[in-house]
Amino acid sequence: MSDPLKIERMTSRPQFLAAAKGVSEARGAVVVQRLDRQDGAATVRLGFTATRKVGNAVIRNRAKRRLREAARALAPLLAVAGSDYVFIARMGTVDRPWDRLLDDVKSALTRLATPRPAPKSAPTTPATAGQDS
Repeated sequence: MSDPLKIERMTSRPQFLAAAKGVSEARGAVVVQRLDRQDGAATVRLGFTATRKVGNAVIRNRAKRRLREAARALAPLLAVAGSDYVFIARMGTVDRPWDRLLDDVKSALTRLATPRPAPKSAPTTPATAGQDS
């Protein structure tokens, strides 16, 4: 059996801003952002945030507590070592039934763990010489 994944908390603004440059998945009442740190560490860093749009301070704190608990249960199983994850609460995070919130977080973590193909750019046509526009 492999060693358990070491999980740390993200605390500084630059860490959150860096994670925002990675990939993200929105599922139901949560948005999860992921950034590979490329530092070779076998740790996972987790951060939690809720904007004022979610509600007053009491509601935002409740939403973050629910996300922390969901991440505590699922991150050791689904998170990729050497990555930063930011969990962003949405409007329905507080009112969402617990099993549906767990499904949202699990779905987002699973999707972020699977590698995605590079996006295909629009095909370009070669410029033809001698044609006037």
